[in-house]
Amino acid sequence: MEFNLLIAYLGITLMLSLSGIGSAYGVTIAGNAAIGALKKDDSAFGNFLVLTAFPGTQGLYGFAGYFMFEKIFNVLSPDITTFQAAAVLGAGLTMGLVGLLSAIRQGQICANGIAAIGQGHKVFGNTLILAVFPELYAIVALAAVFLIGGAVA
Repeated sequence: MEFNLLIAYLGITLMLSLSGIGSAYGVTIAGNAAIGALKKDDSAFGNFLVLTAFPGTQGLYGFAGYFMFEKIFNVLSPDITTFQAAAVLGAGLTMGLVGLLSAIRQGQICANGIAAIGQGHKVFGNTLILAVFPELYAIVALAAVFLIGGAVA
């Protein structure tokens, strides 16, 4: 049914757009801190670059979720059932919201680490370790997308 396919693609749209928006926000939060910290210590640009790019991974998880439904589980077809469409919508909303929020919060952690490095503190490794925690929730959400896809395929 076309309505079911529409519902499923709404879930895919939410998964891609929300996680991508989160990554864009997270990266710019850290990037803004990097610009400010470069004024104090331009020798740490490599560390700033890594910490700035880190929140960008959540958008990739949203993209991976789409490929799971499209290529691995082959769910997105015209004969999709209402149950499958609802599952794709739920998985998409879950991945999208978790990706959005975890990327923003990860960007804030990275921004604080960047500011501290700019002030001369040696906290690059510690910042990476702390920034992994919001990342974990995005990975758990992607695992949930995989499990949901496997259950409805």
